[in-house]
Amino acid sequence: MTKIPLFLFISLITLSWAQTKNSAVTTDDYLDILRNNLSGEQAYETTAFIEQFWRVVGNEGFNKSIHKVAASLEAAGYVLEENASNTDRFTYRLEKRPLQHPTWEILDANITLVGKNTPLLSYTTNRNMVYLNSISTPKNGTTAEVIYVEGIDDLQRIPVKGKIIFTGINGPEIYTEGVLKKGALGIITYDNPDYLRPEKNINSIQFRSLTFDPKNTWGIALSYQAKENLMAALEKGKVYAKVFISSKIYPSEELTLVADIKGSEIPGERLVFSAHVQEPGANDNASGVGAQLEMATVAAKLIGHESIYAQRTMTFIWGDEIISTKRYLQENEKRAKGIKWGLSLDMVGENTAITGGSFLIEKMPDPSAIWTRGKDKHTEWGGKPLTLEDMKPHYLNDYMIHNFLKQGKVAHWEVNANPYEGGSDHTPFLDSNIPGLLFWHFTDQFYHTDSDRLDKVSQETLKNVSIAALASALTLVNGDSYAAMDIVKIVQNAATNRLSEEFLLGDKSIKAGNSVKSEVAVVKAWEDWYIKAIASTTDLASPENTVILDKAILEAQAIIESQAKMFVSELEK
Repeated sequence: MTKIPLFLFISLITLSWAQTKNSAVTTDDYLDILRNNLSGEQAYETTAFIEQFWRVVGNEGFNKSIHKVAASLEAAGYVLEENASNTDRFTYRLEKRPLQHPTWEILDANITLVGKNTPLLSYTTNRNMVYLNSISTPKNGTTAEVIYVEGIDDLQRIPVKGKIIFTGINGPEIYTEGVLKKGALGIITYDNPDYLRPEKNINSIQFRSLTFDPKNTWGIALSYQAKENLMAALEKGKVYAKVFISSKIYPSEELTLVADIKGSEIPGERLVFSAHVQEPGANDNASGVGAQLEMATVAAKLIGHESIYAQRTMTFIWGDEIISTKRYLQENEKRAKGIKWGLSLDMVGENTAITGGSFLIEKMPDPSAIWTRGKDKHTEWGGKPLTLEDMKPHYLNDYMIHNFLKQGKVAHWEVNANPYEGGSDHTPFLDSNIPGLLFWHFTDQFYHTDSDRLDKVSQETLKNVSIAALASALTLVNGDSYAAMDIVKIVQNAATNRLSEEFLLGDKSIKAGNSVKSEVAVVKAWEDWYIKAIASTTDLASPENTVILDKAILEAQAIIESQAKMFVSELEK
């Protein structure tokens, strides 16, 4: 913790922000420019194209999606890297790698209970009904008795060979034991979580997967309504079902698309956006692919016309979730050292009036992931409790929240944040000690279901996310000491508000009989986190203007320390 003599503290306070100039172009300037140039139309149209495909890495739908984005980049002025000259600032490349396992795609499927005239499920209405990596049945389907298995122990006493297993829990475990080891023909499961509101969305199915195995047969996932119908039939006696699946499993290659806007002054330093293409939904994640494309094309247009600048490099990655981003960070050590920020776009286009939830910024690990209380709350996705050793102090959290709230205020658009949970393309950045955030939506009652289609996507949301994300990115890639001082002020205000909130929560907790020591620890943890977050703004410092930034940092840290000391003293009385 930085200790500052009183005379220095007073002298720093008297310096006043009025004595420093603002950045040549502020985030507000970028927001204004982008509101006039970014409509969300390209993002929405791209989402509409991509969401028609059930996308698995290497399959036809995935590859068509990648090529669609590549063609759009080229139309926007990006040059294929192998054809680019040294003066081309907008470039892209298509990376190809052999897949370790074959890819998969579904063509058609249905399941019918023997004696019924209509299918229990059909692919035409439920495209998530077949487990990924399921093989085709014979052309005329396969018919067998359906046996209900409540748990894994039942497989020790219930003969399942040649039959179809139906279960509500532990699908993968029961598949391995009952199908691969004991000879059942396949598995039928139902396990839609409560946040999907299955009793309301009775025909939705959340997609499921089998681990690739050459001995695989098939799995079918049920909607709530199909589960109820099957259970009702089983209560009446023996049930036989006819299952028909047509799928393709074939060797392929993995495609990753990478586009760069080369920095004009500091090209070795960069901000990286990442959006994954695989997964079959519209919001998850055709929306992230579309938003990132429009950001890349609008940025190229404005930079090409010299309406804006990019002193550092901006990179855009489209590929396989986590895998493509992780590889990008690990395969080139020199390039990785220059990556200063990573931003993940995942489920960013939701019409929340239909899906529920709100837009969220998932923060880098801060103390709210240890003590989740007050206004902080985890999503239904959930997160494991973190420790002080897991903290990632940095200005990016509050800086991004501040900018998105500005866009939200203008657009009447709800913006919230959640403690760190993981599970998307921001995690490889954090694992590599690179500041990284996730832009997403949750709770979503159609998450990973076959109801996640274009009617759940909002062009207005795509526009708002893209404007706020790109404006923030442009500020950072052009950032200098003056931009850093603006950020210091933003983070300082966030720190003082947070400490005040934690003091009130701590005081209430102590009055309720809880430990003073524990509540003091919370305040001190936030103090430490913000002292370090303020200091992290030095990564934007201009060599010729480090002194003024250092003074701003010391001033802000002194205010945070003084406030924390006062609150600790009050809590300890």
